[in-house]
Amino acid sequence: MLHRRAFTVSVVWTLLLLYLGSVVHATESSLACPDWPTCFGTLFPEMSGGVFWEHLHRLVAGGLLLMFALATWLARKETADRPWVFRTCLAGMALLVVQALVGGLTVIYRLPDLVSTTHLALALLFLVLATHVASATSWSREASAPDAGAARRVSKFATAAAVLVFLQSVLGGLVRHTDAGMACPDAPLCLGRLVPPLVNTPIILHFGHRVVGMLALVAIVWLAIWVVRQGTTDAIRTWALLAAGLVVAQVSLGFLSVLTVLAVLPVSFHTLGAAALLTALVHLATLARVSAGSPTQAPETQAA
Repeated sequence: MLHRRAFTVSVVWTLLLLYLGSVVHATESSLACPDWPTCFGTLFPEMSGGVFWEHLHRLVAGGLLLMFALATWLARKETADRPWVFRTCLAGMALLVVQALVGGLTVIYRLPDLVSTTHLALALLFLVLATHVASATSWSREASAPDAGAARRVSKFATAAAVLVFLQSVLGGLVRHTDAGMACPDAPLCLGRLVPPLVNTPIILHFGHRVVGMLALVAIVWLAIWVVRQGTTDAIRTWALLAAGLVVAQVSLGFLSVLTVLAVLPVSFHTLGAAALLTALVHLATLARVSAGSPTQAPETQAA
């Protein structure tokens, strides 16, 4: 079905947008276009320097809005038997519009910390929504798990891990926008200590981000080990192991970002890694729920 492909493209598009947003900040291009929604009064500015990254980010965001609008229209036509899909898509459209407006406020009000962090949080919320819809409409209960109870537990644990990663990512956004990224200039220790002196806000935010990151690492690796030992499908085991690999890579990129003094590539891939990890966990939770035979959101059999 076309709507499934459109949802999947929307997820990938959102990951690209989050990556570009990180590049914009890492290259200090956030105010390269001092006005909004135009850039220096035009929709077609000279694409050079910081303007290239900032305006490219805006163009990709506009493309995502159009892509998800297409997915929503297709879902209305093709999922009449499952009205929850179309309602969720409408919520996603509203979220994208609010996200765009908050993005405009970050420029108009010159990057206030809370507004910029809210901009990131809304982008991650949309990623969760798009991933859930893409996952739920791409799998059928024919691939049910041998142990439905185990699959339901996987879904609950993966959902809890996704919430933890979401909170960790928002905290990371606050670290980024408050310029606390180098509050602990060493890694894996912080100011040469396992627990640094929590004497100011930047150190508290940075250290808190590390602590939550380590909690996520332990939780997701434990989840993967537990899933492998359960009576689940091959797909569930594969995605659980992928999530474990992503969280290890994500923690490594976080330390590398500090050791390279916030170089553009490791910082940008650190953001992308967090988004990819969140996507994997939401997909795992949805897949496990469908495999358990959820009566409320079980999708139709996938077309050949």
